[in-house]
Amino acid sequence: MSIKTTWDLSPLFKSEHDPKIEKNLKATEQAILKFSHIWKKRSDYLTNVSVLKKALDEYERLMRNFGLTGGVENYFWLRLKIDSANSVLKAKSAKISDFENKMRNELNFFELNLATVSKQNQKLFLKDKTLLPYKHFLEKIFKTAKFNLSEKEEKIIAMKQSPAHIYWTRLTSELLSKEEPVVEGKKRTFSELFSLLENKNKKTRDEAAKELNTIFKKLEDIGEAEINAILQNKKINDELRGYKRPDESRHCVDDIESKTVDALLDAVMSHFNISKRFYALKAKLLKLKKLEYHERNLSYGEIDKAYSFSDTVKIISDILKTVDEEFYQVFQKFLTEGNIDAFPKKGKKDGAFCAYDLLSTPSYIMLNHTGRIHDVLTLAHEFGHGLNNELIKKKQNALNFGTPMSTAETASTFLESIVLSQLLLNVDDELRLALLMQKLNDDVSTIFRQVACYKFEQELHEEFRKKGFLKKEDIGKIFQKHMKSYMGNAVIQSPGAENWWMYWSHIRYFFYVYSYASGLLISKSLEHSYRKNPEYIKKIKEFLSTGLALSPEEIFKKLSINSAQKSFWENGLQEIDKELKEAERLAKKLKKI
Repeated sequence: MSIKTTWDLSPLFKSEHDPKIEKNLKATEQAILKFSHIWKKRSDYLTNVSVLKKALDEYERLMRNFGLTGGVENYFWLRLKIDSANSVLKAKSAKISDFENKMRNELNFFELNLATVSKQNQKLFLKDKTLLPYKHFLEKIFKTAKFNLSEKEEKIIAMKQSPAHIYWTRLTSELLSKEEPVVEGKKRTFSELFSLLENKNKKTRDEAAKELNTIFKKLEDIGEAEINAILQNKKINDELRGYKRPDESRHCVDDIESKTVDALLDAVMSHFNISKRFYALKAKLLKLKKLEYHERNLSYGEIDKAYSFSDTVKIISDILKTVDEEFYQVFQKFLTEGNIDAFPKKGKKDGAFCAYDLLSTPSYIMLNHTGRIHDVLTLAHEFGHGLNNELIKKKQNALNFGTPMSTAETASTFLESIVLSQLLLNVDDELRLALLMQKLNDDVSTIFRQVACYKFEQELHEEFRKKGFLKKEDIGKIFQKHMKSYMGNAVIQSPGAENWWMYWSHIRYFFYVYSYASGLLISKSLEHSYRKNPEYIKKIKEFLSTGLALSPEEIFKKLSINSAQKSFWENGLQEIDKELKEAERLAKKLKKI
């Protein structure tokens, strides 16, 4: 088997100069304008089943073959991830973005018109067998119809998004990124400062934190203006649409019931003792009385075993073979067809992701593999997303291609956990403890920290709507209140930490952080069932193949799960508690505490 470690983007385009790019854009525009020309003037599809079926079939083919840019926007987005300084790519990407917005506005009428279908016809359409492939697509539109504005008003909302939100958040982000303080005699970028917070040398950590506090203090007035501006913009949008609570719009977009999110939040908050115990254990292991706020992610132990990319591929391949043959075959396809870009290089973005676009085009995984155990887990995680995409492609149409936000991280965290469990079997107690502490740190950050962030967001919006403006001091107090709620007394809310909300991009995109917690807890529940009975993998595959064809609640029902019950979420939390108890046991056995 010949493994490719760089992307082969030729299934999309051969280069940025490929004549096919302009052809695709023209073909896309023609297809969208043709669809618009035919259906914009008609209203019979709003009352007639067979006409609606024809309109939806055409809309599905449009999304399957063209989307909004014929795959062009996705191509340039991917190219910029591995060649970020290329000015030609940047210019072309910006041009494509304008094209995409134009096409989106051209198509908006269709779903807005579908939202006007009468209640009587809604029931008729949802019961009709010929419309079954589009049932949930229609359900979502009908359910959220009451929040829609007129087509002209929707265009105004879309047009004001940049000056009222995007430009504000970009300002804060860019000002933070321009700071380059000197630490240990070297100029450091903003992102480098955060990496220094995990340095084993306390003096280095503290100096980096001091510089971050200085930056946040310097920019706090701008941060205050920015956050109030976007809170006001959201308040206006919510009032125009008639949302009753600040997070309701997020739940509608994510196709999840508010009661399900509330049950998740309640379950996690009632188990904040787990995260508090974790930080207390970490402080003891690191021989610190307490952790400073900026030290909360400091790692314990040395995990110095190296894993080449071929080692990583073999580990994951062997595990996938035992889990499911189809999982293994999909992984081999990613490896041999150039769907993975594996190694760091000049101009390539940091981090990792799995990206998809059209149902008819490949998914691509980006890594920055450097041989750490973390890189093994990262590939397992990102392949989970890729696997999820491929399973959906086999079963769903283009209007059902994708994952609800609440379950988007399930496949990725499921495979990551399976791989880590296997790695833990072949290590001594010292390394096992270090790996467990790393895993627990990730789990605490993904579940408990994100739920605390969500509660911070809720109070932020509620207080703003009461007062009309929040001073930076008020924001800082609310932030520290919720950070302390999950960290406990083992972590000091250090002076200056009250401003660390400023860099947190999550809160600028409003209430989506619950999805990190939900995805991980769902995967832990599925993993628990799989461990008890490996045949359960069939139900997991069905779950991962559903895409957007059912609501998350309906998917859970098929698995005999009631996601609105606190007890479901507690099952996953119990798995974390078991891992923490194991870490506490090992720490005592090794006489570390």
